[in-house]
Amino acid sequence: MEIKQSIPPILRPEHLKPVSFIELANHFGLVQQGTDVLLTGISMNTGDVRPGDLFVAMPGLKTHGANYVAKARESGAVAVITDRVGLEILGDVTFPVAILEEPRKHLGSLAAYVYANTAGNMPVLFGTTGTNGKTSTSYLLEAILRQLGKVTGLTSTAERHIAGEVIVSRLTTPESPEMHALIARMREKGVTDVAIEVSAQALTQLRVDGLHFNVVGFTNLTHDHFDDYAGFEEYLRAKAKLFTKAMAEKGVVCLDTEYGQRVVELSEVPVKTISSKLGVSADWNVVATNEIPGKTEFELNGPNGQFLSSSVPLLGAHMALDAGLAIAMLVEAGYGFNEIANVLADGINAYLPGRTELVSPEGAPNVYVDFGHSPDAFFNTLSAVRKVTKGKVLMLFGADGDRDASKRADMARVAAAGCDILVITDHHPRFENPASIRRTLVEAAKAFRPELEIHEVSPPEKAIRVAVSLVAPGDAILWAGPGHQDYRDIEGVRTPYSARAEARAALKESGY
Repeated sequence: MEIKQSIPPILRPEHLKPVSFIELANHFGLVQQGTDVLLTGISMNTGDVRPGDLFVAMPGLKTHGANYVAKARESGAVAVITDRVGLEILGDVTFPVAILEEPRKHLGSLAAYVYANTAGNMPVLFGTTGTNGKTSTSYLLEAILRQLGKVTGLTSTAERHIAGEVIVSRLTTPESPEMHALIARMREKGVTDVAIEVSAQALTQLRVDGLHFNVVGFTNLTHDHFDDYAGFEEYLRAKAKLFTKAMAEKGVVCLDTEYGQRVVELSEVPVKTISSKLGVSADWNVVATNEIPGKTEFELNGPNGQFLSSSVPLLGAHMALDAGLAIAMLVEAGYGFNEIANVLADGINAYLPGRTELVSPEGAPNVYVDFGHSPDAFFNTLSAVRKVTKGKVLMLFGADGDRDASKRADMARVAAAGCDILVITDHHPRFENPASIRRTLVEAAKAFRPELEIHEVSPPEKAIRVAVSLVAPGDAILWAGPGHQDYRDIEGVRTPYSARAEARAALKESGY
């Protein structure tokens, strides 16, 4: 039976000093009509409106937000900002309204004003972008900050953290009203430092507008999201927006993909560089010295003779690189390298849900559940699993429906190249035919490596059980795609589902 899963609510500060609507209008130079009211929040979506909100009615792809003002008012909105087209839709109004052309471009600034997220009133902000490694770097940043004694916040694909409170995420990077409400909630709880995962879509859709980051980081750029961007150049420039003076003070850029140097060239702010590759000239260098299941030891060398040896509780040299990037970002923010080295002497104390997460008990085949869903992510995780596996490596994965289809064949080829057995199943089909998605993956894998043992199994609950039946202790299964997620998106319905729970159940049923 399918159960519709509710989307987690927007987190807001519990106590907010109300803002005068007239003062807000005057601050932004807006033409305002109607009496003054006090604002205690801001929303662009009628589903999120709360009593006391300012509702921003914006033009959309299919309709104008002004058509939903009545509903917003019923939910408690006390004032409206819209453009002239929206005002015409509203007609004669008796409630407070202000006119602002292209309101989407100003939404972040409006939210910052309502929630008092202003200069001198903010925690230290770290923003990380890139195709892969954003989540890992953000979690590692937060973990190190906690070890330094800071009160931390985090917003990522997987979770929101507020001074120890953990909440499931809605989007990788929230819309700007939600983001500013979240930051205000963090300030209220005494958070001193915040790690923010910043997607390319967040930058092009202005979701982080109104924020100014102390330090930003770039991990890499590989094939992904070409349903949203015309190619690598457009995708790169979307991410490079994080490195503008309007967004940040300083940056750290990884040079392990060719696009790192382009980010350095495009950056408007001072940047340091980092690499894990031999022969690459960078300010910081990372070397993975030992890789075992559940742990990677590494060494980090800095530009001024700095050196530290530590470990990350994750599998793979790419995770050591993410840790190095996090450390370099902290140094750029002004944290002392020696203090960082001291607190990390026994390793980074972090838990990253669904990132090459070992979910099998001792004595069973190693089963890793991972969130990776791009060719480069597959390559890195498969390489890491191969290094620590004596026996066979089985790859289990599916592909997203209604998302970038151009990467599917590459995903299948990378998977086929790196494993001994391939099991192809479903992921989030959304409104696409899952059998058609599987067919594309199977055909690409067979064309690339005809001799490979390939199984097509649906649904994923059955696929993981077939996968477990094909391996033995000493072998490994990498289940890529679902990671930390607790649902599958099937025809618009979020069906409760946990790959971690299914993997553990499959192993138990097989006697492990």
